[in-house]
Amino acid sequence: MYNLYFFFSKVTYLSDKQPKRIKQRRDPLGRCSQLRKLKGKGALEARESKDRRRRKMAMDLERVVEQARETFESGGTRSYFWRRSQLRALKDLLHEKEAAICEALKLDLGKHRVEAYRDEIGFLIKSVDHALQNLKKWMKPEKVSVPLVAFPTTSEVVLEPLGVVLIFASWNFPIGLSLEPLIGAISAGNSVVLKPSELASASSKFLATNLPKYLDNKAVSVIEGGPLVGQQLLEQKWDKIFFTGSARIGRIIMTAAAKHLTPVCLELGGKCPAIIDSLSRSRDVKVAINRVAGAKWGFCSGQACIAIDYLLVEEKYAPFLVDLLKEKIKNCYMRPADLTRIVNKQHFQRLREMIEDPLVADTVVHGGSLDQESLYIEPTILLDPPLDSEVMKEEIFGPLLPIITLKKIGDSIEFLKGRPKPLVIYAFTNDEKLKKRIIEETSSGAVTFNDAVIQFALDTLPFGGTGESGFGKYHGRFSFDQFSHRKAVMRRSFCLEFSFRYPPWNERKLQFLRYIYSFNYVGLLLLFLGLKRCSST
Repeated sequence: MYNLYFFFSKVTYLSDKQPKRIKQRRDPLGRCSQLRKLKGKGALEARESKDRRRRKMAMDLERVVEQARETFESGGTRSYFWRRSQLRALKDLLHEKEAAICEALKLDLGKHRVEAYRDEIGFLIKSVDHALQNLKKWMKPEKVSVPLVAFPTTSEVVLEPLGVVLIFASWNFPIGLSLEPLIGAISAGNSVVLKPSELASASSKFLATNLPKYLDNKAVSVIEGGPLVGQQLLEQKWDKIFFTGSARIGRIIMTAAAKHLTPVCLELGGKCPAIIDSLSRSRDVKVAINRVAGAKWGFCSGQACIAIDYLLVEEKYAPFLVDLLKEKIKNCYMRPADLTRIVNKQHFQRLREMIEDPLVADTVVHGGSLDQESLYIEPTILLDPPLDSEVMKEEIFGPLLPIITLKKIGDSIEFLKGRPKPLVIYAFTNDEKLKKRIIEETSSGAVTFNDAVIQFALDTLPFGGTGESGFGKYHGRFSFDQFSHRKAVMRRSFCLEFSFRYPPWNERKLQFLRYIYSFNYVGLLLLFLGLKRCSST
């Protein structure tokens, strides 16, 4: 206490917030140096304690990975019966813990239980059922045809599990984006370590508490924690890393994976546009507005990689479109209880800065109110914000909807070609020529006409990005393939050995090879029978 008193006696306060240190006189008793030693010792002890915790964490994670690898190498995860039993157990969890899942999603994001069931619980039950129905077919080796010159030969592609897989899940659909890739990894016969997002803490806790009660603990583990845990996990050796999240973290994942040449699947995002053509029929217009609004404000309040990020529309059609969207918001999206809240204060502040940019604020034609205490942002429409503003350069991931006007709707193609490849391009149009141009002249992970978001629910379509929106596909059979190695297998007999495969070389052997590689069986037969001369060229 004396040393602390002596130390603070050397500080004069000019205000409550701004201390100024007076130059110290010589200290014959060495009290200041003694204090510095104590402080230095305390800092050293703190660093050592932190290092010990890091080492312990690393050792604990190593044990988890070792157990997962031992389980995989024992062959326990490879059988059809193990895979089926785990999928059935996962389905039981979804049915029996529906209320608990809804509660976790409400705590994390304020999701209404209907939205929670639509986007996560029901979606996952459908995915498990699809995997159970098709698992035997997926596991069967694929027969491959071989050319006649390879006779007698049989060939096939065998789907084998990769090994130990690491899954990083995102916070916006914390149950769905954890378990959907897990379904694929289990179906393919892998051991799995799942890292839920710490930003959705209630959902993370639910998974860590309940998955071990239903699934094989030696093969499937859940690791909770923040960035430090993620960093420690990336230092381990994996046979596959599956990541859902931002491009910034995706680059970190790839850098870490390069150390062990680990293959990765990155499900990222980007700015998904929706092209709105001037639809002629009133019913088409009504349906389009329903689907646009639902894919923005009714889908995690726009906090989704496949949510509509902005609209492209003809200038003359924009006022009509704005009025329709305002009416839809008034009728369906005014109750906070029906809207997912912003995940945390950091993301809320990011969106606030976007909307409060003076150049952007002037373009608000509807909404714009914010409540930081409840993390609520009103559905907001922006008309022609500057293209160099943050709201048009960065993925919005929130309930702000910019509308960009064009002279004619065909200009949307050039607009999109000048920007990074999005995860999805949506287009509401009956113009077949425009549809053809969008498919052929633009690049994106997917294209959906006259609807939005719903393509995510189709197990028969691959889901994933291209370019900066990610790479690697999953859902349904594509998930199974994502977590499998396609091993080429060829079987031959000891019959029919041909000398033209080996030295010493001559013109006759060269002619044999020419006929073989061109599949000229007649010429090959004639040459073999001596009825055709060798060509010197």
